[in-house]
Amino acid sequence: MASSYNIVASTNQSTVVSEYIPDSKRSDSYQTEAELEQEFIRLLSTLGYEYLPIKDEQSLISNLRLQLERLNNFSFTDNEWERFFKNNIASNNDGIIEKTRKIQADHVQILNKDDGLTKNIYLLDKKNIHNNRLQVINQYEVGDGNHPNRYDVTILVNGLPLVHIELKRRGVAIREAFNQIKRYNRDSFWAGSGLFEYVQIFVISNGTNTKYYSNTTRDTHIKEMTSNRNKTKKTSNSFEFTSYWADANNKVITDLVDFTKTFFCKHTLLNILTKYCVFTSEDLLLVMRPYQISACERILNKVQITTNYKKTGTVEAGGYIWHTTGSGKTLTSFKTAQLASNLSYIDKVLFVVDRKDLDYQTMKEYDRFEKGAANSNTSTEILKKQLEDDNARIIITTIQKLGIFISKNRGHEVFKKHVVIIFDECHRSQFGEFHEAITRNFKNYHIFGFTGTPIFSENAQNAMARTKQGKMVFKTTPQFFGDKLHTYTIVDAINDNNVLPFRIDYVNTVKEKDNVRDEQVKAIDIEKAMASPQRIHNVVEYILEHFNQKTKRNDGHYQFSQLQNIKDVASAKVRGSVEEIKQKMRLTGFNSIFAVASIEVAKQYYIEFQNQMKQSPEKALKVGLIYSFGANDDTDILEEENPENTDGLDKSSRDFLDKCIKDYNEMFNTNYDTSADKFQNYYKDVSLRMKNRELDLLIVVNMFLTGFDATTLNTLWVDKNLKYHGLIQAFSRTNRILNSVKTYGNIVCFRNLQDATEKAIALFGDKEAGGIVLLKNYEDYYNGYDDEKGHHKGYVEIVEELENKFPLDKQIIGEEAQKEFVKLFGALLRIRNILTAFDQFANDTTITDRDIQDYQSNYIDIYHELNKKVKGDKENINEDVVFEMELIKQVEINIDYILMLVAKYHQGHCKDKEILVDIKKAIGSSPELRSKKELIESFIDSINVDTRVDEDWKKFVTQQKESDLATIISEENLKPDETKKFIDNSFRDGILKTTGTDLDKILPPVRRFGGASNNRQEKKQGIIEKLTSFFEKYLGVV
Repeated sequence: MASSYNIVASTNQSTVVSEYIPDSKRSDSYQTEAELEQEFIRLLSTLGYEYLPIKDEQSLISNLRLQLERLNNFSFTDNEWERFFKNNIASNNDGIIEKTRKIQADHVQILNKDDGLTKNIYLLDKKNIHNNRLQVINQYEVGDGNHPNRYDVTILVNGLPLVHIELKRRGVAIREAFNQIKRYNRDSFWAGSGLFEYVQIFVISNGTNTKYYSNTTRDTHIKEMTSNRNKTKKTSNSFEFTSYWADANNKVITDLVDFTKTFFCKHTLLNILTKYCVFTSEDLLLVMRPYQISACERILNKVQITTNYKKTGTVEAGGYIWHTTGSGKTLTSFKTAQLASNLSYIDKVLFVVDRKDLDYQTMKEYDRFEKGAANSNTSTEILKKQLEDDNARIIITTIQKLGIFISKNRGHEVFKKHVVIIFDECHRSQFGEFHEAITRNFKNYHIFGFTGTPIFSENAQNAMARTKQGKMVFKTTPQFFGDKLHTYTIVDAINDNNVLPFRIDYVNTVKEKDNVRDEQVKAIDIEKAMASPQRIHNVVEYILEHFNQKTKRNDGHYQFSQLQNIKDVASAKVRGSVEEIKQKMRLTGFNSIFAVASIEVAKQYYIEFQNQMKQSPEKALKVGLIYSFGANDDTDILEEENPENTDGLDKSSRDFLDKCIKDYNEMFNTNYDTSADKFQNYYKDVSLRMKNRELDLLIVVNMFLTGFDATTLNTLWVDKNLKYHGLIQAFSRTNRILNSVKTYGNIVCFRNLQDATEKAIALFGDKEAGGIVLLKNYEDYYNGYDDEKGHHKGYVEIVEELENKFPLDKQIIGEEAQKEFVKLFGALLRIRNILTAFDQFANDTTITDRDIQDYQSNYIDIYHELNKKVKGDKENINEDVVFEMELIKQVEINIDYILMLVAKYHQGHCKDKEILVDIKKAIGSSPELRSKKELIESFIDSINVDTRVDEDWKKFVTQQKESDLATIISEENLKPDETKKFIDNSFRDGILKTTGTDLDKILPPVRRFGGASNNRQEKKQGIIEKLTSFFEKYLGVV
């Protein structure tokens, strides 16, 4: 492809500005939305954007042709353009996903020319980004969608709309702009040629606050909101996961003027679109965050500068990135490896991970970046071949395999090559030996490390590096790697809502003796007490008693994509050779890890759990145990255990582990033991079942406390001493974001780790970090508290305000009153969600369960009423008020409770009308049971003195279900056998799939939809609505 100009000089201008000082010149006058838009366009023009007065599709297409001709230095004939546009740009078979793939992965399209030859047509120039032309249009009109729409501002890149901006005037909630885009997607982005489905990034602003997000965030959010089973689901695709832009110091840039001068600076926007978007194997477009981009570029600049100054092979040629656990540093580090491999003077990039982090899911993502780059088996032979292959630019390997290669191949040619070596999780204690081997053998290297918890002088004693001779070396991260290149702490991550804060309970289980000054003597004395049978009995008793409360097992349900073939995936000899089979399932609550001090203590705890669960079967949990040899399993150092074999274990410990694995095999129908291959598979199986929320509690010594991510994990029980990076790493297993029910990571300490926690947070956050990283105490949430932001109402205050403003005996009239009620009751739900994890809240009577139920009925009534009103562009309360429906489901009344009331009514000879009132209220307060109201009431009408409630209810439901389904099949002329199979599978999976071929198989022949008055799509939608209503009516009762 010919460039439109020759580059005379280029600069390494950063995509993310190092430090941004806001513009102090601000007008004090009122600004309308139109004025905000005009000022925004004026600013873009000063940045070099060309304004075009395009308002319709024909003009948009004509401009697209012109821009692609300029970019490719080629003129289409009319026939060539028509063919290329129809087949390559606006194919009827392409939706948002396919168009995103074209921009991110397939930006070079093939044109079949009139003369029979082919030509490459570039949609983007990703090599010389300033060859791409940026244009801006506004008030573009679409008339052929579901409703006429007019879009605010759109950025065209080479004529394609790749960035869309929706504005609201200052003072209006920014969420309204998000909802506006949601309506555009529903009504018109797909209209005409569907060019607006090429939009990669959305920007929303009310002038004061500005945020951005990717197209698949918006697209998946729409699918979730419009799928009838998921109307209320809040996930990572909702408004909560839109992002702020920031400078390299992580200072958020919110005002539209400042955002425009930074994010929309031409080189910044073009770099984001061409370099810093990642299209994953799940067809999700991830726009890298500012701190991730800064880290990438600072490493690349370091490589370039130290190469120019001939500093390779020294500590000056490297550096480290401190990005907190859970902030996406593995993605950042791999993207860095990918970009470094594109540098002409770099021969190879080695991406080095710890073996236990190289799990199947990570491998799949790595393969998405560079197919076949990941060396993932136990042999070093493939690694050797890749190191000798000039075409293998990126090599992913483990610390262990690289160490073996170095020891067996002294003087190998690769040691002379210009290499970039990137270490993920570089704080690991075994790193010292390998670092020494690498620096002794490689001659022309740059070494970079990524870590969430660096080793400083303060915590070096807690993270010793071991040499091959067994010598312990106290080296810090800066000594190993050099300069700190970028920082993103746990405080930054929590402020940005990238991870959750922690809530810590300290459960006192042993009284320390006074006047014991010698720390070693004291530790020995305490460890004996800690391992006493009575204390272990008490701890297990506490866990079993409080498990459901801490993990929210009684608090409703959520949908989760659960892996169905774990045994096959875990036992695959070659990673990735077995395809993952996932199904959306309804789960209740979360799961947990129990970290203990030593292998001996782990054994005692396992036995005690088994004993107490036999005595109280109603409290039984699925408990697992895993350990292998660790040199310091009884200290506060998180010494990594070996997940690949158990050779270091003594016979007693190995025999006990075999017994535990046998229990596990019976629980999950597997066949593992402690032999080398089978133990590796056991490790993988445990990892997958923890991520699947199939194991309730996993007892560990050190395993799974670093580098293991499971979004369903919310609680860590701790009975071991932890300090500094080990403490933060362990706590951080619990704080991955999943949904609105999971609002914090739950830490239950059976030792007094308060001082250690405060020191760790001060080191890895800052001295003031405690108020951000840790949740407030019970009294603060219950009674309210004050901080620099003002007064935060407590539970008691919210209840009092709710009862005073909205007494249950008065109707809530008018939209403003409804809006205030929804916000106030939502605040009550959110604070109750936090308080339920505190033991003190168990028997609280500030507001009765009946009153909560009645308020909840009103809340759901308003929700359903407003959802019925949503038509076209009509604004309503639902657009700027968040309904906490996921939290409503936490206090869900289930069908068993209703049947208990029915049985009670039956026992009273059907005369106690108060019970019928209770039933009506219970149904009204439940989103799930409202769809079953008719079914329940019909059953109650049918009961008599001879009715056996449980047995007759099942018969009644079965008969009604068969009758209702037969009616739908008859009315809609559906295929009977296929429809019954489709419905049976839906009840099995807990979700009705309204897209895909399964649904098409049950539909009547096309001729059924023939005729002028019948539209196939409308008819199909009508069938979906009937089946959805049927599904919701019988879900959970059949």
